[in-house]
Amino acid sequence: MNVGIDKISFFVPPYYIDMTELAQVRNVDPGKYMIGIGQSEMAIGPSSQDIVTYAANAANKILTDEDKKAIDLVIVGTESSFDESKASAVILHRLLGIQDFARSFEIKEACYGATAGLEAAKNHISRHPESKALVIAADIARYGLNNGGEPTQGAGAVAMLISSQPKILALSDDTINLTQDIYDFWRPTGHAYPLVDGPLSNETYINSFNKVYNRYSKEYQESFGDFAALAFHIPYTKMGKKALQSVLPQASEQDATRLLERYDESITYSRRVGNLYTGSLYLGLISLLENSTALKAGDKLGLFSYGSGAVSQFFTGILQSGYEKHLLKDYHQALLLQRTKLTISAYEKMFNEYVDYNKTTTFNDELPFSIAKIEDNIRFYHN
Repeated sequence: MNVGIDKISFFVPPYYIDMTELAQVRNVDPGKYMIGIGQSEMAIGPSSQDIVTYAANAANKILTDEDKKAIDLVIVGTESSFDESKASAVILHRLLGIQDFARSFEIKEACYGATAGLEAAKNHISRHPESKALVIAADIARYGLNNGGEPTQGAGAVAMLISSQPKILALSDDTINLTQDIYDFWRPTGHAYPLVDGPLSNETYINSFNKVYNRYSKEYQESFGDFAALAFHIPYTKMGKKALQSVLPQASEQDATRLLERYDESITYSRRVGNLYTGSLYLGLISLLENSTALKAGDKLGLFSYGSGAVSQFFTGILQSGYEKHLLKDYHQALLLQRTKLTISAYEKMFNEYVDYNKTTTFNDELPFSIAKIEDNIRFYHN
């Protein structure tokens, strides 16, 4: 039985800033952001939007009434949850109109959470092939203003429908997982922003990829030549490339060239959005599938998922016949083109918007599924 991604889409907020303009205001060489980090634009959202609104807009684009009747599992991977008890997946279940007799819950492990959700969904569908599962990665990456982490922020969500007859990518069973207790990035309860050891985080990411990829190659007797492309978790676009380049000395020149070309296609959207935390790998996957003309049905893709702290996984999938017909390239490109560019001062004002959840607050946002009102610490949504 094939189990995998039947439909996939992403959503980002309707505002962004230009990274060259940010660099100029911060008195930084624009090349540090555009080339050194590899970011051109960064998605920004107002306080009337949160992970639920991003997730709902991403999922609503791909779900039919038939899907909503068949879904019996809803999983959200996030590290931007706004409630220590109630899962955002429970709210999404109602907003999206999914049938009542479904399980809905949230998974947290830094940027790895959505991949854990994908694995759970795959196992569930393997046992219940008549059902479907909805897995959503939704996050708001925030580090504050005028600091080293600022240019690696972002916001948005990726939604994936998992079924036993996937139209896009069938997930294989061969996988390698790695867990290491490392404080490279963490956010203790009560902290508005994460604590980051930048050099350690970069080093751990690259070393983790080396460990899981080399273990995979040894255990499954496969090499670079077996993969049409590799997709990476992309906190910023240069990060995945550094990890890929760290193992390419093992590859032939032909394989190295192919994998680097596919990598460049996988970061097309991330360059314009920024860090989606749990959604970054899957935004990269969408970008690869929608921007590459070299891929074909039957190709094997390798995917590297990483969550600081640190959990890593290397897993694989096979592209399905006619997969390109089920992508939403025109919609996604229009979504990016139709955003409003903010001045840096407008971005700073939006970033610093403060909502007192102990007071009644109303919002006037035309975006579907946006927050309508906050009252008694409850968020009420337009839908």
